[in-house]
Amino acid sequence: MDETKKLTRLESVLQYTFTDTNLLRLAMTHSSYAHEYLADPDFYNERIEFLGDAVLELAVSNMLYHTMPGQEGDLSRRRAQIVCEPSLAYVARALGLGPFLYLSRGEDKNGGRQRDSILSDFVEALIGALYLDGGYDAAFRFIEREILSRLAEIDAHTELDYKTLLQETVQAEHMSPVYTLVREDGPPHDRVFTMQVSIDGKVLGTGTGRSKKAAEQHAARTALEQIKD
Repeated sequence: MDETKKLTRLESVLQYTFTDTNLLRLAMTHSSYAHEYLADPDFYNERIEFLGDAVLELAVSNMLYHTMPGQEGDLSRRRAQIVCEPSLAYVARALGLGPFLYLSRGEDKNGGRQRDSILSDFVEALIGALYLDGGYDAAFRFIEREILSRLAEIDAHTELDYKTLLQETVQAEHMSPVYTLVREDGPPHDRVFTMQVSIDGKVLGTGTGRSKKAAEQHAARTALEQIKD
């Protein structure tokens, strides 16, 4: 693919147009590519990934502070779950980011475009590039849209099984969670489901997701937070 088209397509995925496209190129460039192809072997995304990691942690910390009950340890554990490698790799796959990476021939041949570590680093590098080009607001819009809005999906795909945790929490009282679909929104190809979970007839959690399973996981998580609170 022509580089200009590649950059334009990635901007479309990010829903952001860069003033300095060199920042976007930097985020796309893996160290293996720089060492194999570029005159400047230091032009790769590790430094900008370092910055993006900090911006991501700030955005997630701010969200958790305002929405999640609990003490510092609870918030820290939840943040670690959201910003961990499998979570960010899931986001990268959902967005189809793999083909946009610049990799060496060897790294590409060995499956680098699907490797969790490379994909998660790419997401953080893109956040760093958005922050440098458009400030915190540009970076936060991406984080909110593509990471924070997918938390139930991410949890469901990274084996954070809140439904099982909720079942185990209430079974000592001989109760079972009951999940109910309360709403469906959006066009057929992009549905958003809203589920409620009730225990002993009382609604304890509501969650949304792009599948019923993800919405149930989100509802179970909010119920657990309610019980803990």
